[in-house]
Amino acid sequence: MKRQSIKNSTILVVGGAGFIGSHMVDSLLTEGAKQVIILDNLFIGKKENVAQALEKGAIMLVDDAENMEILEHIMEKYGVDIVFNCATKPLNYSFVNPSNAFLTNVLVLKNLMELQRKKAFQTLCHFSSSEAYGSAQYQPMDEEHPLVPLTTYAAGKASADLMLQSYVKMFELDAFIVRPFNNYGPRQNFEGELAGVIPLTIKKILDGNAPLIHGDGRQTRDFIYVEDTTNMVLKVFPIIPAGECVNITTDQQTSITTVVETIMDVMKFKGTVLKRAARKADVLSHRGSMKKLQKMVGHPQRTSFKEGITNTVNWVEEVVSEREKE
Repeated sequence: MKRQSIKNSTILVVGGAGFIGSHMVDSLLTEGAKQVIILDNLFIGKKENVAQALEKGAIMLVDDAENMEILEHIMEKYGVDIVFNCATKPLNYSFVNPSNAFLTNVLVLKNLMELQRKKAFQTLCHFSSSEAYGSAQYQPMDEEHPLVPLTTYAAGKASADLMLQSYVKMFELDAFIVRPFNNYGPRQNFEGELAGVIPLTIKKILDGNAPLIHGDGRQTRDFIYVEDTTNMVLKVFPIIPAGECVNITTDQQTSITTVVETIMDVMKFKGTVLKRAARKADVLSHRGSMKKLQKMVGHPQRTSFKEGITNTVNWVEEVVSEREKE
């Protein structure tokens, strides 16, 4: 099977105004896609995330991929070749509305698989999450690690992955799964209940508040800079077989304490850190195996954690100062 190239293809990015989705849109435009269509219901995505992409000719549609008719209409109108599915609702949201967080992951993919089965488009790259694995039963976690989700968000991701693999087996579709570990970087949400730990900590320090650590701070994550993720996905795209899954990871352990200390260092913050009780269903350790990824694409380039944090701090500061001018 020869997969159609990104170059000169018409590509739909579902959830394309979100954190990872908007960076994926940028990468696809850089790669020479003929047309990039962004579909997002703006539940957590933001138009400003894709402002530059729209200037470069991307098309933005504000609607919901849970609605099958919308997707059918887009496929017909634009003649979509390839779909990148980045649609999801954040992990934190599953504590507020567990069933909806689960269903979004499953329904959007179900709609896409049904359309692909009817030959509405060629290739599907589906974004899963390392959360589907749950807490590590062994480390580093490879793609054979059992799926033992701890939240309904993670259960929705795991269910969607299994659904994709069954559709591929039943109907010989060209669909595959990329499973990123903990992404961070510019455009990650820094406000409210649904904020990511890194941008939230940056915003707290900017506001003159003390950063916060839940639990003992020794829980670890496999953090990966968002632009490294999209670069790896594009490298994997032409070669990963249909139905397969690959971790998008750096195989590095960073404790939450190290994260907060790095942010404090970059921001020259000398204050104290607040400690709070550990959160329920918080994964204690996440470290992804990158053996399969390396077999496919060699040693991918990696942004150092400090450089990635510096870029993120600069972005949050810029957004906040723009708002203050308004």
